[in-house]
Amino acid sequence: MFVLPPPPRYPSGQYGAGLGHAVPMIETNNTISNPEGPEWQFLVGEGQYVLKEDLHLATPPPHPSEAPVINPNPLATTPQAATAGTRLSLLNLEARAIPAFTFKGFADATLAGSSSSITDQSGKDRYSTEGGMSSEDGRGTSTSEPPTSVTLASAPAFGEGNALLTQTSGKDATKKKKPKNNMTKSNSSFISRVIVNESLARKLADRSNDGLFVFANINRAFQWLDLSSPSKQDYLTKILFTKAHCLCHDVNLVTKSPAHIDVIMGFSTGEVIWWEPISQRYTRLNKNGVINSTPVSKIKWIPGSENLFLAGHMDGSLVVYDKEKDDAPFIPEDEQTNGSETVPEGQSSHDYAILINKSVHSKNQKMNPVAAWKLSNQRINSFSFSPDRRHLAVVCEDGTLRIIDYLKEELLDLYHSYYGGLSCVCWSPDAKYVLTGGQDDLISIWSMADSALVARCQGHHSFVSDVAFDPWRCDDRNYRFGSVGEDGRLCLWDFGVGMLHRPRAQSTAQRGSVSSPLALQRTESGQASTGHTKSDESLDSELGDDMVKHPVEPRARIPMLPPVLNKSVDTHPTHWLAFTEDAIMTSCKSGHIRTWLRPGAEHNKTSS
Repeated sequence: MFVLPPPPRYPSGQYGAGLGHAVPMIETNNTISNPEGPEWQFLVGEGQYVLKEDLHLATPPPHPSEAPVINPNPLATTPQAATAGTRLSLLNLEARAIPAFTFKGFADATLAGSSSSITDQSGKDRYSTEGGMSSEDGRGTSTSEPPTSVTLASAPAFGEGNALLTQTSGKDATKKKKPKNNMTKSNSSFISRVIVNESLARKLADRSNDGLFVFANINRAFQWLDLSSPSKQDYLTKILFTKAHCLCHDVNLVTKSPAHIDVIMGFSTGEVIWWEPISQRYTRLNKNGVINSTPVSKIKWIPGSENLFLAGHMDGSLVVYDKEKDDAPFIPEDEQTNGSETVPEGQSSHDYAILINKSVHSKNQKMNPVAAWKLSNQRINSFSFSPDRRHLAVVCEDGTLRIIDYLKEELLDLYHSYYGGLSCVCWSPDAKYVLTGGQDDLISIWSMADSALVARCQGHHSFVSDVAFDPWRCDDRNYRFGSVGEDGRLCLWDFGVGMLHRPRAQSTAQRGSVSSPLALQRTESGQASTGHTKSDESLDSELGDDMVKHPVEPRARIPMLPPVLNKSVDTHPTHWLAFTEDAIMTSCKSGHIRTWLRPGAEHNKTSS
């Protein structure tokens, strides 16, 4: 017989107001500790990593207006509000150089029609100024570009050609606009409380631009921290929302300056907040879910844009917003389908294509949204922009990886996980590979030049939460990346071009390659097995579908790579990972932010 756990004891009054005696506040200040010992260090080929510090963010209690859960049944099937573990957005105001990469990336292969593979890296180089790091990393770009490179400026801007999206010219064109409302004086029911450090102005004036700002979410709280401060546990600003949880956030690297920072936050209510922390002003977008009422699972500024950002909603939609435009009730325009013309029986159209509810080239651009695409009937878990600013990788709960040319609003490739949903995705610094992690406890390496899965990585004992490349340990033929999972483990992986063998010719042919003589045979055999007859036009369309949709590769055909490090770094599920020049940073569900110094980094800091 199953016995439910006893109900928790909650004070019947407000938090902090006792019934005849003092009730301690659940919420406390952030704390920082410096654990030592062999369990707080690990050894990799390049040397020993040591835990520098453990910053623990205070977990806020539920808002007093929320009725406490009297009897939390772990087996209950009632829908729960969307939550997310602690995730960070990092920002360095100083443009610092990161490792330079010359590469022949995915754009060369797809846009120029070349057939380069993982074993053929010759040809004209292109230079990446992102180094494979997300916009959350906050580091600047290198200024020493190879003289023969094609820079990121060659990539057109999103929506280029639509005059309605161009910036207005005038005397205020160069002046950065601020959000509309004052955060500290807000009477909105959406925001419960805003706590600003009383020494904020002095702290900002005294700090070095080389220091690292951190924006972090934990439950219904959002904090702005300065990791270069001696008292880094003291937040610069802390925002407590009434009931909504901030699930994701991002910082705009285009508009960043010592006097201006643009931060966007996506919430469990579907709403988005554009916040400027220095002036403490904010604007609410998608208010009350007027455009999309489902939670925002991922949000990112569109590379190179000052105003536009992309939000992934849990109904399987991608929506482009403009931070300065007002919202209007969204009615889909004439639906268009990009990526496939025919749909097999029993499948929805967006299983094979992008359903364009509103195009970026639409003439109706007075209000948000700028664009809206439907990808799946299940939630979007994550997405990542390619370093060449041309492509978008999207992973969903339905176990699919979609490679999208977001400039053309066109689906290029559709891949499937080995098992279960995919939860995280990132691009390699040279845009040749895409990593995904998910519910099959595996990390998959996908080659963009070959349009194929080239390796699987086994090491986690639970769902993989985040993956990221380490650009300081990558070159043109060897790569280092890391992963964290709900098992609380950090895994580091090394792979090189020589370790990734091209899939066998037979499997390549079965993927429907343009050069494959068996592609038509595969389509015809599909006809015979289902008993359906198709016209020549339908056959041509399905051949195109085969080029977009790739089947799952059996384990026997794909190399399985072991990790170079498999270390338990937390007793709670770990949700976020990032690499900086001096350290590896991780965060977990309960708010622990741990910084692991690279070999030699501690010596360099003490000597300087």
